[in-house]
Amino acid sequence: MPRILVIDDDPTIADLVAVNLDMAGYEVSKAEDGIKGEALARQLVPDLVMLDLMLPKVDGYTVCQRLRRDERTADIPILMLTALGQTNDKVEGFNAGADDYMTKPFEVEEMLARVRALLRRSDRIPQAAKHTEILSYGPLTLVPERFEALWFDRTVKLTHLEFELLHCLLQRHGQTVSPSDILKEVWGYDPDDDIETIRVHVRHLRTKMEPEPRHPRFIKTVYGAGYCLELPNDLNASDRDAARVSAS
Repeated sequence: MPRILVIDDDPTIADLVAVNLDMAGYEVSKAEDGIKGEALARQLVPDLVMLDLMLPKVDGYTVCQRLRRDERTADIPILMLTALGQTNDKVEGFNAGADDYMTKPFEVEEMLARVRALLRRSDRIPQAAKHTEILSYGPLTLVPERFEALWFDRTVKLTHLEFELLHCLLQRHGQTVSPSDILKEVWGYDPDDDIETIRVHVRHLRTKMEPEPRHPRFIKTVYGAGYCLELPNDLNASDRDAARVSAS
């Protein structure tokens, strides 16, 4: 039975979330402030953390960053639940290390759908390893067992989301993939109008793989249409030099 840790100082919200998760078959633990939540996450190592942002003692952004830096909790999926719904709030949440972000108030069915999607994606056998799909093309090889990419002559460590996003683009290298297709395939739920989620994670990928992230050569934005992964099939010296610059 998957264990979920709910960190929220609003007892009404925490109880509502806990009751519905329990009815859905999950084991639930609760914490009402950031210090207790962080300690419980390290003690229990749950399968998922549902984290409010406006917490007493230590805010949710800080808790998220600390959990990501600790090797015991670094890979735990984190779903942020918050009344802060502005784009910059979401960007800050994703930059802190959140996997998904829900704005209060929310529908219980939507919450359960996102929980299921996060748990499914965080399985130790990634989605890419469960299918006979492309895992290598030109200078890029994905290693599902370690959530890594072999990029030219170096190894790039990826988060679960970065791995799935790169895998999604790799399946269609040279083609434009729409934001709605990315959201559905990578995040596992029906898309909405907000694509800031994708933008943040594409930006993170570029900082790891592009020689000049602000002027990408490989992970390109097709304005008004989506994203395209353009990989060289024949590796030349300039491409290898680009990868080495990116690693420096």
